[in-house]
Amino acid sequence: MESNSARYHVGDIVSGVTGWQEWVIADDSNKFSVIPKGMGLDLATVMNVVGLTGITAYFGLLDVGAFKESDIVVVSGAAGATGSVAGQIAKARGAKKVVGIAGGPEKCAEVVESYGFDECLDYREGHLARRLHESCPKGVDLYFDNVGGEILDAVLSNIAMKGRVVLCGAISQYNAMEKSRGIANTSMLIMRRGRMEGFLVLDYGSRFQEAQMDLAGMVLEGTLAHHEHLVQGIEHAPEALNLLFTGGNHGKTLVVVDESVQLS
Repeated sequence: MESNSARYHVGDIVSGVTGWQEWVIADDSNKFSVIPKGMGLDLATVMNVVGLTGITAYFGLLDVGAFKESDIVVVSGAAGATGSVAGQIAKARGAKKVVGIAGGPEKCAEVVESYGFDECLDYREGHLARRLHESCPKGVDLYFDNVGGEILDAVLSNIAMKGRVVLCGAISQYNAMEKSRGIANTSMLIMRRGRMEGFLVLDYGSRFQEAQMDLAGMVLEGTLAHHEHLVQGIEHAPEALNLLFTGGNHGKTLVVVDESVQLS
């Protein structure tokens, strides 16, 4: 709206860490990233695939997970904003098989039909460790974990030799009413000489543009599908956040504060 800084110009669209608020002042201690224009993508797509969730999937899979062609990849939270992108990057880069894990038949169908995964397992059906073994009899080379808990344990029991586990999120544990349950199968990392590593996307801040260019290119080429779940009005932000825990969202959940803001 107004600027006394060479970093920002009136009309720039920026992203950063704020509270749930309609107005914020940017200064040296509260800096924002200017969202690039001219990519041919609308704002919702940019905030999803080219935003932090897409960038998280990109560096988590390729750098932390050290993805290799012919890997058998499993992604939990596969219908979500980060998981869906991680699986599609793996497919585009030559994974031997990409298996998603999601909750319910509707989301599992979406993971296969919309995002192009080879298979999706519904964790609500039970016996996940056994069904993972049936789907990946030679083991899981790379697991991109968004949920933690029992699902992480099930994958660890099926980890392949030299397998890698990327710890991106643990949403199954965030609202646990009781003490979080420990995982029992970490010894498989010893037996299979595996590696498990966590990360934050902010670790890769200096390389964001690299990921954004690749991701935007995939969208424009039609090799990266995406969905945005739009919630209207900042007053509904708490409800939007709760969708992440109930599974009521599809793809990236975004709160629309001002419908007039558009990329050009």
